[in-house]
Amino acid sequence: MTRATTVRAVLAAAVLLVSVLITLTMSPRLGLDLQGGTRMVLQAKDSDTAKADRDSTDRTLEVLRQRIDSLGVAEPTLTRSGEDRIIVELPDVQDPRKAAEVIGRTAQLSFHAVQGQGTPTEEKPGAPGTPSGEKPDTPADEKSGMPGGEKSGDGPTLPDEQGRALDLGPARLSGAGVKDATAAFDAQQGAGWTVSLDFHKDAGRDWTRLTGEAACHPVQDDRRRVAIVLDEQIISSPQVSPSVACNAGLPSGSTQITGSFSADEARELALLIKGGALPLPVEIVEQRTVGPTLGAAAIDASARAALIGAAATALFITIVYRLFGALAAVALGAYGLISYAALVALGVTLTLPGLAGFVLAIGMAVDANVLVFERAREEHTQHPGRSLRSSLTAGFRGAWSAVADSNVTTLIAAGLLFFLGSGPVKGFGVTLAIGVLASMFSALVIARALTEMAAGSRFVGDYRGVNGISGPGRVRTWLNRRDPQLMRSPRRWLLISSALVVVAVIGIFVRGVNLGVEFTGGRLVEYSTSRPVDVEQARTALAGAGFGDAEVTTAGAGDISVRTGKLDNDGEHALRAALEEEGGKTTKVRDELIGPSLGDELRRNALIALGIAVLVQLAYLAIRFRWTFAVGSVAALVHDVIILVGAFAWLGRTVDGIFLAALLTVIGYSVNDSVVVFDRVRELWAKARRAPVAEVANRAVLQTVPRTLNTGMGALFILTALAVLGGDSLADFALALLIGICVGTYSSVMTAVPAALVLERSSKAPPPARKRAPGRRSGTRTARRDPLDNGARV
Repeated sequence: MTRATTVRAVLAAAVLLVSVLITLTMSPRLGLDLQGGTRMVLQAKDSDTAKADRDSTDRTLEVLRQRIDSLGVAEPTLTRSGEDRIIVELPDVQDPRKAAEVIGRTAQLSFHAVQGQGTPTEEKPGAPGTPSGEKPDTPADEKSGMPGGEKSGDGPTLPDEQGRALDLGPARLSGAGVKDATAAFDAQQGAGWTVSLDFHKDAGRDWTRLTGEAACHPVQDDRRRVAIVLDEQIISSPQVSPSVACNAGLPSGSTQITGSFSADEARELALLIKGGALPLPVEIVEQRTVGPTLGAAAIDASARAALIGAAATALFITIVYRLFGALAAVALGAYGLISYAALVALGVTLTLPGLAGFVLAIGMAVDANVLVFERAREEHTQHPGRSLRSSLTAGFRGAWSAVADSNVTTLIAAGLLFFLGSGPVKGFGVTLAIGVLASMFSALVIARALTEMAAGSRFVGDYRGVNGISGPGRVRTWLNRRDPQLMRSPRRWLLISSALVVVAVIGIFVRGVNLGVEFTGGRLVEYSTSRPVDVEQARTALAGAGFGDAEVTTAGAGDISVRTGKLDNDGEHALRAALEEEGGKTTKVRDELIGPSLGDELRRNALIALGIAVLVQLAYLAIRFRWTFAVGSVAALVHDVIILVGAFAWLGRTVDGIFLAALLTVIGYSVNDSVVVFDRVRELWAKARRAPVAEVANRAVLQTVPRTLNTGMGALFILTALAVLGGDSLADFALALLIGICVGTYSSVMTAVPAALVLERSSKAPPPARKRAPGRRSGTRTARRDPLDNGARV
């Protein structure tokens, strides 16, 4: 065993040991779509006093954090996204109405003196029970009777907790002065649930003054009360205790609000007082709720698909490449362990698309091994006298360029998913990127160490049919015998590709693209009922409840999917109640709410992401290859995108953010395949610069077809398992990738190469230069050797 092999083996063992320790000692961080819960995206907006910038949004986030912590939600997550958005994740929260109500309170919290009883006609516009456009009519010369002689016209007239109208004085204290508010059960005094208040220093003096003035009025007089107002509503108006003397007031730390509170009422009052007002008004532009059963089912289904798909892939490469294929399967298992440990160690939130990306990357991880083994087969066929180790080393060296370029293009797609995607799609980008890096390590370090050690074995050397690379393989043998001239008429293939594109475009315009609620805005809710309910029954029940415009379809195993336009949380509750009358106990499985502004933005960002993907891939390929090769590759990926969108249009499938993730992955896969072919074209053309480029391209295609087919089969095993076993949540994702990979495999050969050949006819660029041997520099003279010296040395 060489020193390099030893280093690779030690490095592989160390990484695997660390991965095992991480897997055994750390748990993955599951996203809400896997563990269940509610995710909200809040859009901060400018107010009269503040602009929605980074600082004011951060202050708003901290106020929201205090409010949500008081709700008792386990491990809530609040983060700022961009300049003016806040992402709120509430695990295990299935009914977001309470959270949305608490989050949405935005008006200033204020404390007022009560100047006396008002009349219902004196309520302010916008207050509860006030007719629209009605204004208070309070006599300007009527005294409040409180020290200072303030007029009732200085403050609003609002109903108290029992609905009685009260004339309030001007705000004497704002919510910014509240330091803390806590709910507690007073068992010693028998007061039941109470709310204790604590104020900041200056605000505490104002509170003492306010309660001292109120204490100057008789007991049971409305003027002895202090009104706490939030959002133009009196949330509490307690009487100052009879034990408090006139102008003495209550000190900050000993203030206690008593009443006939329940535990929930006391906690809510403390929450509203402590949380105070948001520095900026916020609007819920996105809300997603996932039931815990859906997430658990997705994890189980993905695990089954991963095991079955990985087993099928491992069996396939073992049959094709025998011993070396079995060793590659071992490396594939190591890849799964390393990538999972990396996800856990980095604290990456594993979402449903991310889980699918992890499973998909298992199938794509065999690509590097296939490239190496096919190249080693070629080397061994061309040089039969070479040892297995030499052929294997030449295979790794010859495949390096294609492996690097193909993985870079996939990393570009993963980066675009992360930076331009939204929500769970970002998790897919992270998972895909980690999978690419882990697959390169498993192929170039672990698999190489295992195969080099096996190649040095006497048994493997004596029985060459066992290793898997000593023969050219059945596909390559058949191609060499038939020698089909696929590139003799490139325009023929372009016509076929154009016809496929035309069929797809007709589907897009005739059938239309079924955009998901993520791109159109609105609400999509999926319910599971205890009794079977067909679509017509559900539609009739919803129409009777006032939801006649709702779009009702089936989802999963007898579930009901309801899609509507604008629908708030109370409306969703009424919708569910209408379904319960027909189907019995109704459980919400999934809930997605997207505001119209966010839907427009997501749709625009999806188009931008596709445009940037095409331009970035074009720029990279133009740098790495000839411009004709780059344009041919981009033409193939555009061909793949149009056909995939057209296929979903013909099938009536939903195009949403998950579909966008699949589409960008197909772009990376398509360019990956094209890179492998063009890398071989460049290599062969550099060796035979006078040969016609069509002949060179035909040889390159025939030499890379085995790799293309074997890699595609590895991915198809995984995707078929996902499509069959992954459940409804992953069915469309797997279907999109199945179509995309099949179309991409075809276009990388029959669209990209013919397009490049047509462009080469008008190109005046010279053929690529042949690579110099390592260690040699231009201009370096080689020592003249004696004619009698044959170069042999001992």
